[in-house]
Amino acid sequence: MKYSRLLYPIYQLGNPQLRIFRPNWALTLVRPGREQPKDTVQFRVPMEMTKCDVRNYLEKIYNVPVAAVRTRIQFGSNKKRNHLNQKVKEPDYKVAYVQLAQGQTFTFPDIFPEKKLEPAEGSMEEMQEKFMEDEKQRQKPDPRRGGVTEWFGL
Repeated sequence: MKYSRLLYPIYQLGNPQLRIFRPNWALTLVRPGREQPKDTVQFRVPMEMTKCDVRNYLEKIYNVPVAAVRTRIQFGSNKKRNHLNQKVKEPDYKVAYVQLAQGQTFTFPDIFPEKKLEPAEGSMEEMQEKFMEDEKQRQKPDPRRGGVTEWFGL
């Protein structure tokens, strides 16, 4: 690689060698649009990254057991226009589908769980709830009518 001198520091005499090699890439975890198997995780990766790089990155840095890696290149959108009415193309990007080792699964954490709030005493929401319950009770069919609708007089 031509840029190796820029990527890694020059070796210096002396112990200990206090050097940390960090990868020059960043993987972005993406929530897939379509339903995928529980053992498949989708990442957005740089165009220069190969399947072997993705596998090594996840196994060595995050200790994630990887069974298979599939990649595809997503064409950037070509529909936008700028203030001069010229077409603007978004850059292409690579998507990696990582299949975890056998027995491993991945689920997205629920960051914003739904909270059910109890209405306060005497609030408008409580009054509406009580009204709706009364209406449902009032509109229940009479069990003595044997399934015959109310508009049909007996």
